[in-house]
Amino acid sequence: MNNKIKIAIFGGSGYGGSELLRILLFHPNAEIVLVTANEHAGKAIGEVHKNLSGLTDLRFEKSPEDLSALEKTDVAFFALPHGQALKLVPQLPDSVKVVDLSGDFRINDAEVFQKFYRLEYTATDLQTKFVYGLTETNREAIKQAQYIANPGCFATATLLALAPMVKSGLLAGKIIVDAKTGSSGSGAKAAANTHHPQRMNSFYAYKPFAHQHVPEIEQHLREVGEFANDFVFMTHSLPVSRGIFASCYLETTVNLTGEDLKNLYELFYKDSFFVRVVDGSPDINWVKTTNFCDIAAHSNANKQIVIFSAIDNLVKGAAGQAVQNMNLMFGLDEKIGLIFSGSNP
Repeated sequence: MNNKIKIAIFGGSGYGGSELLRILLFHPNAEIVLVTANEHAGKAIGEVHKNLSGLTDLRFEKSPEDLSALEKTDVAFFALPHGQALKLVPQLPDSVKVVDLSGDFRINDAEVFQKFYRLEYTATDLQTKFVYGLTETNREAIKQAQYIANPGCFATATLLALAPMVKSGLLAGKIIVDAKTGSSGSGAKAAANTHHPQRMNSFYAYKPFAHQHVPEIEQHLREVGEFANDFVFMTHSLPVSRGIFASCYLETTVNLTGEDLKNLYELFYKDSFFVRVVDGSPDINWVKTTNFCDIAAHSNANKQIVIFSAIDNLVKGAAGQAVQNMNLMFGLDEKIGLIFSGSNP
């Protein structure tokens, strides 16, 4: 593209917005024209996000009262709390593409959405226009989309681990997912059980049978292949700031060797640069601050397998995947602006 993509970011002061800025400020095809954060309006980006100090002259602004003024904007990212994009996206000019990082447009069923998010569903007609943005499984639809519902972080780690097995048609019995996340997944504003000092020397489960990512995982697995398995999903709090690690326990209709599984996953993700099939176990330190998802698969002789996946919850689980989807929506190589490694140690 000769012209840069003109970008608006709604909600730039949180962790998701910070990561969007960190990535897009150095994206060769991106030009950020608006970053909103009502409580920080007028402040320099680097004043709020110290890691970006000296890297941009942008300042936070209040969200425009009249969103029709954004008609020259190419794409709007929404990194706002659940429920806000529902109100704002319908006010945008029809020409603006949208990538929503909240859960507002991920669930097709209004009753299910209301049950898990405890919000009234106010944009039913618009929901039908949103494409689920799990890049590796929905790439062709994303290329044609105007509206993207970016997946949740837990959903991303879980779906990337399970999609090849669901597509294979070899699953039998119950699926159990044990997933753990760092404290940044709870957002920048501290709460009693999510504040890092509370978590740093602790370990506990939360939202049993009630996590909002469950319906989106089940919904998309039904789109990937034949999926009617019992599904148990449990989340835990890790005493780290970044990263998600998911352990997925499955039963299969036939015995699969470790080599069978590795070949199956490598074939499924052969065109997916950001999914790496690794030996042994992934490690969240290897994917931290990157857009990679590392996956390992193991089996025994009793038709049982375990799939491990690891991502950075703020990058591949949020902002990085959002930019990956933007690239596809504008006909770019999906890797542009996202080639950065993790650190060691």
